[in-house]
Amino acid sequence: MIKTFLLPDLGEGLTEAELVRWMVAAGDTVAVDQPIAEVETAKSLVEIPCPFEGVVHQLHGEAGQMMLVDEPFISVATEAGEAGGQDSGSPADSEPAEGALSYREEERAGTTAPQAEDEGSGNVLIGYGTGAAKSTGSRRRRPRAGSVITTPGPANEQAPLVINPIVRKLARDHGIDIATVQGTGQNGMVLRSDIQSRIDSGAPAAASTPAPAATPAPAAAASAPVGAGQTDSRTGLPVAESTVLSGVRRTIANAMSTSRREIPEATVWVDVDVTKLLKLRAKVKESAGSAPSMLAIISRFAVLGLKQFPELNSRIEVGADGQLTQTRFDGVNLGFAAQTERGLVVPNVRGAHQLNAQQLSAEFARLASLAREGKAGVSDLSGSTFTINNYGVFNVDGSAAIINYPEAAILGIGRVVERPWVVKGKVKVRSICELTLSFDHRVCDGGTAAGYLRFVADAMTNPQHAVISL
Repeated sequence: MIKTFLLPDLGEGLTEAELVRWMVAAGDTVAVDQPIAEVETAKSLVEIPCPFEGVVHQLHGEAGQMMLVDEPFISVATEAGEAGGQDSGSPADSEPAEGALSYREEERAGTTAPQAEDEGSGNVLIGYGTGAAKSTGSRRRRPRAGSVITTPGPANEQAPLVINPIVRKLARDHGIDIATVQGTGQNGMVLRSDIQSRIDSGAPAAASTPAPAATPAPAAAASAPVGAGQTDSRTGLPVAESTVLSGVRRTIANAMSTSRREIPEATVWVDVDVTKLLKLRAKVKESAGSAPSMLAIISRFAVLGLKQFPELNSRIEVGADGQLTQTRFDGVNLGFAAQTERGLVVPNVRGAHQLNAQQLSAEFARLASLAREGKAGVSDLSGSTFTINNYGVFNVDGSAAIINYPEAAILGIGRVVERPWVVKGKVKVRSICELTLSFDHRVCDGGTAAGYLRFVADAMTNPQHAVISL
């Protein structure tokens, strides 16, 4: 019999993942909880385990393809007589087991699915257990097959016949108007395969239903993406590459856009003499054999500063009634920007206010390593309340960083360079570092932001006064 495993819920409300690579092939023998594939979500790289034991019958995707949660992922031929599957007679004519029916039920829009028990491990990730999962609750009622779904509009206009939210999302993500798609399902039901066919054919979104002659073509059509080797209509230049943003890159793009759109930010900056701080760290390293990183020391100052300026360790939320609410936190989850091959991610040290500089240094190293290897979990990459960004590693002096939405501020650290500096009326060569603070102007005024930045800068300039707090 054939059992079909659906792509499981990957947490944090994620609805899709990019298939990076298969770790098995058709015909391979697999065991329960054996890793079978790697997928990249908007948060991290995840290994997917197999909930069944048997022989791989079919892989429902290729490397680079976007896979939707609750979509068929892999089919496994299990031993005959094993509970939990549907005996199909032959693999070619097999229907997925109960675990795969939710997708098909949505597409059939109202037909009654056969009830089956599944005693396999279920749609779970490694570490979440492999016990049987039985549904005892009633199914959500769906519109009867053949019924017409209408929406407000002209009396002679009929809404497209589509029930599955996955189908709607797939169409929306590819700019396809469902009303222009001819459904091949029962009574004209629009199926996922109809949308996929439109995507694969590269046909324009409105190809199936010509627009009235009096309707002018949308101006945005001239900006439609074109493939490599074609000529861009806007610039007249040949296109080298055109890639749909996905995974981490799409998440970054959306987060940056949201931050700019939602947060009225301002920036303050100051040059800091860190000569004494560098000498102090060198002495600690010489005597103890190791010392916290500069990022960890500065982060410790930054966390201490948030105790005095708690407005910056908060967020603004808009209620359903339009009311703005400022939420402050009793403690700090410190995010830090980390550049990886998959793009810029922000791991966060939870409970950073409880750690000294040495402990922060260890956590930064651990989380950065996980992020670079693509093994950081969802909890490692979400939940920060304040972020610090060390762009000095890129050999630049300063940057007005974009706030990590929905936080209220981000502290930036530039490179350390030797410059002429006036000390007690005399020009000397000193080690100078630029600090910048981008902040949400709704949570505080400029005086508060400047006071916080000055606190951190003064601690860096005269570390002896703050070293007892490390």
